[in-house]
Amino acid sequence: MSLSSLAPQEIADRLERARADYESFAARGLNLDITRGKPSAAQLDLADPLLTAVSPGDVRSADGTDTRNYGGLAGLLELREIFAPLLGVPAAQLLAQGTSSLTLMRDALSFAMLHGRPGSAGPWVREPVRMLCPVPGYDRHFQLAASLGFELIPVGMDGQGPDIAQIAELTRTDASIKGIWIVPVHSNPTGLSMSVQRARELMELTTAAPDFTVLWDNAYALHHLREPHPEPIDVLGLAAEAGHPDRPLIFASTSKITFAGAGVAFVGGSPAMVDWFSRHTGDGSIGPDKINHLRHARFFGSPEGVRDHMRKHAELLAPKFAAVDEVFTRELGPDDLAAWTRPAGGYFVTLAVPPGTAAHVVKLAAEAGVKLTPAGATHPHGIDPDDAIIRIAPSMPPLEEVVEAAEVVAACVRVAAYETAASASAD
Repeated sequence: MSLSSLAPQEIADRLERARADYESFAARGLNLDITRGKPSAAQLDLADPLLTAVSPGDVRSADGTDTRNYGGLAGLLELREIFAPLLGVPAAQLLAQGTSSLTLMRDALSFAMLHGRPGSAGPWVREPVRMLCPVPGYDRHFQLAASLGFELIPVGMDGQGPDIAQIAELTRTDASIKGIWIVPVHSNPTGLSMSVQRARELMELTTAAPDFTVLWDNAYALHHLREPHPEPIDVLGLAAEAGHPDRPLIFASTSKITFAGAGVAFVGGSPAMVDWFSRHTGDGSIGPDKINHLRHARFFGSPEGVRDHMRKHAELLAPKFAAVDEVFTRELGPDDLAAWTRPAGGYFVTLAVPPGTAAHVVKLAAEAGVKLTPAGATHPHGIDPDDAIIRIAPSMPPLEEVVEAAEVVAACVRVAAYETAASASAD
């Protein structure tokens, strides 16, 4: 249904009902938060055996390493061997480091800015640098790049991934474009998974910058909600076949797998890129927390152990995503007031509301006691030119709170949509 097809009185009647529904929610004194994709307490509980996986007198790894001591810059091999097949990276080309993959991304970009990377003519900081940002996308990626001085260039997305024609046009002659952010599986916030063909095309691009880098963030590569699920793309193999072996840098972590604040982060790439990253990391580190690595290796035991653990996560998460879909279908579907994703994995639902209303919806929700990620967070510098995209994060609250929050959001969408339609009909 098009709102423009409604008579002014029909719009007024619907707006009156929408405001009444909204006021009933606002009167409840709610305090709900669906701003960020944090794991719930129940998900964190799944990893509690980590706390006793290493005990005094039992601190040596499988190869005899005393994990209490210095050294081992690459991280424990037994842990890297568990995650290598899950991420599509050979264990010899995968480093296990600290707790945060975002920190590793910052390190990689900082190293490139200060020193250049393999294939660079010199440090990136000597010239203006630009970063391609698929939208809607991951706000922390955008904030990190902007903080380091990159100009952010939005590029569109389609059903296969970022718009390859647009990327090709931008990178063909502009050597200041040094990289692109990619979340290949269950992307933030749409849940879209990139096709192998699109990944191949990205690796095959001829770019003006010889050191063009694909920051390949496998943040949600193991976070499936249902079967069948996408398998990791062998992006290193695609890059080598395309003649650009050093193009991708691969990142991942267990932050939403075990403990969000005490997981393990990984970075991988070609031998040259791994050597480059290790060399600069070694200037400021004598080695990561190998006791935490040992805990994780013992807890999981094998790649299949990780898969089993993630099935338990899916059992907790899937009902929450289903609840959001059920509420939106019931409350917004009949009048066709919005569109939303039904992701097969990841941590978010993307809600597309009538253009020009997203910020108003977020404001209304806050006033009714439901915190949402700011409108525009899915775009560089927090600016969505259409003011239409809202990211919903249903993972952390209990199921009943997810339902209630989704109902409030739906009420806010109805109010904003009918207010806009009423204003248009009055002109």
